[in-house]
Formats: sequence, C-alpha cells, structure tokens
Amino acid sequence: MSDHTAPDNSVDPKLLEILVCPVSRGPLRYDRNAAELISDKAKLAYPIRDGMPIMLEAEARRLDD
Repeated sequence: MSDHTAPDNSVDPKLLEILVCPVSRGPLRYDRNAAELISDKAKLAYPIRDGMPIMLEAEARRLDD
C-alpha cells in the first residue's frame, strides 16, 4: 500500500485497482459522495466504513435502474 493514510471513507487508489465485485467479478468505481464502491454490473453499492470497504453482498445496497 502507499505511505499515506487515506482519509476516513476514502479508498486508496492502489486498493481500488485490485478490488473486484465479489458477485460479478467485475470492476468497481468509487463514489466519494456516498462513500461506496459501485458495481455497475451487479447493480450493488458496497459501503466504506472507517476507510475499509465492506465487500459482503449482505451489506451491499441494491441500485435501482
């Protein structure tokens, strides 16, 4: 990881490069305003709590079309 500490509810860019959606295995995008990682393919939003992505389907918010 990098030498700097990411602010709460933000994601280190290097971490975002390697994370994938556990449901679709597709890429994720970071929504800074909602503090979530978004899987467009699975239509799920994974929360980020205390700077840690919660990559559990049960914790994810379903996205509306």
